[in-house]
Parts: sequence; C-alpha cells; structure tokens
Amino acid sequence: MNLGIDGKRALILGGNKGLGRGVAARLAEEGAAVAAVGRDDQALKGTLEDLHRFSPASFGIRADLDDPLQVTQMLEQVDREWGGVDILLLNGGGPPPYGACDTDAARWHRQFDAIFMTGLRIAAHVLPGMRSRRWGRLLVVSSTSVREPIKGLAASNALRAAVAGWAKSLASEVAADGITVNLLLAGRLDTERTKVLDRLDAEARGVTAETIAAESQAEVPIGRYGTPDEFGAVAAFLASDLASYVTGTAIPIDGGLARAIL
Repeated sequence: MNLGIDGKRALILGGNKGLGRGVAARLAEEGAAVAAVGRDDQALKGTLEDLHRFSPASFGIRADLDDPLQVTQMLEQVDREWGGVDILLLNGGGPPPYGACDTDAARWHRQFDAIFMTGLRIAAHVLPGMRSRRWGRLLVVSSTSVREPIKGLAASNALRAAVAGWAKSLASEVAADGITVNLLLAGRLDTERTKVLDRLDAEARGVTAETIAAESQAEVPIGRYGTPDEFGAVAAFLASDLASYVTGTAIPIDGGLARAIL
C-alpha cells in the first residue's frame, strides 16, 4: 500500500524513544524524511541508526521541550534544514501522577505549559507553511484518559482533554487548506511511561511490578500491552494521502480496553 508520503518532511517530537520512535520508524520506512527530537543523546543516536536504513535524509535534534529557548532553537534548525514541515507529531512525556485535590498552582502551570502551550506554539510555527502548500498532517499523541479518566492521573485527564478540545477546533479551521488534525489515544502500551506507572502502583500495593503488569495486561481484551510499532502504524496511515478525509478524530490504540463505544 502506497501511503503517498515519500519525501514528506516529518517533525517528530519525542522521537528518540517510545511511541515517538515508533512513529518515526514507520514514517521513515514509507520514505519520509524525519527530524527526530529528543533530549537523550544515546537514545537519539540509536533512533537515527534505525531511520537511516530507510531514510538517509533524516536527522536528530537534541532539545528539551520544557525549555522555551531550546524549542526556539529546534524550530530554527528545522527551518534551516527544510524550510517547512509536512507532518508534525506533537508528543511529550506524561505528567506525574497526582490527584484532583492537589491544588499546587505552580505544578499545574508547569504541566499546562508542557502539555498544552508547547505543542500549541510549535503547531502555530509550522501551520502557515502547511496552509500555503495546501497539505499537512498534524498528529497529537494523547491518552484514552481523554474519554475515560484514569484514577490517580488527574493532570493527564484534565490537560489532555484541553488539548483534545483545541485539536478538534483546529481541525475544522484548517480542513479546507488540506490539513488534517487527529489525536492518537494511547492505551496500555509497552513504553517506559507504562513501566514507571506499573512500578509506582506496585510500590503502593506492596507487590512486584511484574504482578501489576500481568494484572494490567489481563484487563486488555487482546491480552497484552501494545507496541510502539503498532502505534506507529496507525500514525503512518493518518499521516498518509489515503487518510485525507479523516480529520478531527480521536482514535484509541488500546487493544479494545476502552468500554465506551464513542
């Protein structure tokens, strides 16, 4: 199946590991040039070795997206290298676990900036070029917590819902310009974030992380955690020409775990 993205320029945030790396690899396999952004030099090096097997034009950018100056420098480098972006994956680390009764304003502001404002700023930078070329794909890595709040993850539940509202609004504003905007709702996937949450749950309950992981996977109808590669496959389709009539959606990638129909 030809996805029609050969030669497209894809900016992948958090592209050095986990779900971002899974998306970057899939896009590179389809011939896209990938700029993978991450703050772990060793992980970034490993990602580029994989990407260069399919897409020699791909490159890495070391940047901490929590630092506004480094975000500016990252965007400047992309502009110098490419002059524009065709596919943007907004992706970052999830907020730490804490409850809705936590009223630490500084903590909420930090997470709001990291999850909402940084993505908004980067999207605003690349959207004018997409609109002028009348083609673009904006993908947002999110969580099934948008639909079914997860216990103990109040910040994720609240802030990802805010991002979803923004993305849905944006989708209708740019659709006539040939740009699609879609959310990828991650369920229980085999990533470092999942391992951390399993360990924290294990410590709280006084059991092993392996016990928590086994219980968690048993709740998934497919019976296991998903992989970054499976996540990347869905993202690659949504980034393709074939998905040109799919926009404003929120697609769960969760092995059937979510109980809601919509």
